[in-house]
Amino acid sequence: MADTRKVIIASSLDKIFPDSSDIYELDKFSMLKNEKKAFQIVFNAKKGEKVSFEIESALMDYMNFSVVKMMKGGYVAAKDADDYYIKGNHEYYPDMLVSIKDNCFIAENDGYNSVWVQIKGDSLPAGVHNVNVKSDKGDCSIAVLVIDASLPEQSLIFTNWFHTDCLMSIYGFEAFSDEYWKTVENFLRRAVEYGMNCVLTPLFTPPLDTKVGGERPTVQLVDVKVTGKNKYSFGFDRLDKWIEMCDRCNIEYYEMSHLFTQWGAKHAPKIIAEKNGVQKKIFGWRTFASGKRYRLFIEQFAKALTEYIDKKGIREKCFFHVSDEPAQSMKRAYAKAAKIVRDNFSGFKIIDALSSYGFYKNGLIELPIPANDHIEPFIGNVPELWTYYCCAQGSKFVSNRFFAMPSERNRVLGLQLYKFNVKGFLHWGYNFYYSQFSKAVIDPFEVTDAGGKFQSGDSFVVYPGEGGQPLDSLRLHVFYDAFQDMRALQLLESKIGYDKTLAIVEEGLDKPISFTEYPHDAHWLTDVRERVNQAIAVCNAQ
Repeated sequence: MADTRKVIIASSLDKIFPDSSDIYELDKFSMLKNEKKAFQIVFNAKKGEKVSFEIESALMDYMNFSVVKMMKGGYVAAKDADDYYIKGNHEYYPDMLVSIKDNCFIAENDGYNSVWVQIKGDSLPAGVHNVNVKSDKGDCSIAVLVIDASLPEQSLIFTNWFHTDCLMSIYGFEAFSDEYWKTVENFLRRAVEYGMNCVLTPLFTPPLDTKVGGERPTVQLVDVKVTGKNKYSFGFDRLDKWIEMCDRCNIEYYEMSHLFTQWGAKHAPKIIAEKNGVQKKIFGWRTFASGKRYRLFIEQFAKALTEYIDKKGIREKCFFHVSDEPAQSMKRAYAKAAKIVRDNFSGFKIIDALSSYGFYKNGLIELPIPANDHIEPFIGNVPELWTYYCCAQGSKFVSNRFFAMPSERNRVLGLQLYKFNVKGFLHWGYNFYYSQFSKAVIDPFEVTDAGGKFQSGDSFVVYPGEGGQPLDSLRLHVFYDAFQDMRALQLLESKIGYDKTLAIVEEGLDKPISFTEYPHDAHWLTDVRERVNQAIAVCNAQ
């Protein structure tokens, strides 16, 4: 039976469809003083109807309001997907957040339309605050308890691959133009606001998701000049500007772009250099990765870059890559490339997304980043545990953030990161607006599945808004809640210890939490966080 209520307050974990039924009405929640927390005001309206509302609350100055827009799904679940997806054959899914002013909007759907209400501040006033909603649809309210405690700084290193060439393609500006720097900084600031503290830095155009023989637009930060046979000089003016921008945005770590092509390290990335006064491509798909020419280039480049990094004082903040996602069958090529990187970037952390434990066991990689559905062999066996997920992680009930997944499956990651003391998390798609293999630019407002190849929601979490400003998705906000959960657990651990903290998380469970085992229940997840908050409040009162 359809739900006929006119106005409802719902959790941020509810994905509201126009025909949703049995929406759970949220009447209270708690948060810490420096958190971002959201809830939804859900209005039953006719398409085209103007909906207005008023808010009465001491927290009003800390709130912002957005309409949740339904976005076209397309390819939403793989053939081998598990059954922990949103039920029903939906064409559109609630995802994009569009800011509204004056507390009014035009309903886009017959049925339920959701307003996303976010509360955020550096130091919210402690205490219980009622939020009263008044509208011509009816009135409702929710009680928000702000606990007199603050989350600690984020310790997790998080990189969400930042594709500046996609911004160039969408907005139509040239690399390193004034508009380039302005827009890139806008998008980077938003990423940092939602937990990203490590940025993919395109020393050379990243050789990622590119068809063999194809190219992505050049975004190379390092100037290269051919000075003789197998001789090169390097300039770092644009890299300087990049690092200055990152400093302004509070980026802490630099993830240097991959030095070999994806899926096996067989070739060099595209590298542009000045030769005889002309800019030309000197390395690329025709370059044998472990050949003499490229090895000599890397030796000279590594020396110059290392001197630059040490002059900047950021050696401990830099990570290097060999090649992304090598398979077991590519072990020999990867081993040769990895040796070149190790030999020339000794003393730096070298990281790669790969899921074969043999690569680590055989000494090919110092810091592996396994997918969350292949992480088990790495737990307890590597000195620093990282993980990632992408389009392939849609089975085994592992966390991911696809359109068609319930939001609690997105957010539960925070509990898993905490339990297993994960130090870093990687995701490939902050703003990838191309089809698979970067063959074409897509319209992210119409195509959310990379041209039918990646499950909707995999390749980006922000949309390209007007004026070079990003538009958030609810998935971005819910994903950040996972990080806030992790930080709240770390705060509680500092007061009562790890074992007692984990016991609060796993209270009442038949099986301990793992990356594949946890209750498939939004209420369980929010109850865990409420128990954690209550324990923090008790500790503060003692």
